[in-house]
Amino acid sequence: MSSVPFDDFDSPRSGRHRSRGVNWEKWGWIYMRVSGVILLVLIFGHLFVNLMVGEGVKAIDFAFVGGKLSNPFWQVWDTLMLWLALIHGANGMRTLVNDYARGARSRAILKGSIFAAAAILIVLGTLVVFTFDPCPPVSAADAHLLPSFCPAP
Repeated sequence: MSSVPFDDFDSPRSGRHRSRGVNWEKWGWIYMRVSGVILLVLIFGHLFVNLMVGEGVKAIDFAFVGGKLSNPFWQVWDTLMLWLALIHGANGMRTLVNDYARGARSRAILKGSIFAAAAILIVLGTLVVFTFDPCPPVSAADAHLLPSFCPAP
């Protein structure tokens, strides 16, 4: 039985050596834990405000969403939730690809696809949150759908 500790990466007898530089796996692991805790707060806060406060789920309509997305606090809240959730999910998928993809080429294609999908969704989601117009032009018949702060058509 070897006297080398199981996790001793710097031991010359273990045959494994730590590479110098940034340990991306360690920082990915830390990110998953920190973002997971922050996401719990963001998601449960989101659910509480949308489902419990006021009239509950009955109040969720275009006017409700328009009112929330016109408030800078909720824009930052929703954007933070979007970014953390997408990066968290993409990092988890990257870990699965590293664990189960066999070839280096298929691993690179899969990880590139995950990165591209996450980047596109982050850009599109951020654009929606910050360019959302809660007072779009509507006909007089649909004016009741607009938030109360919108001018009448």
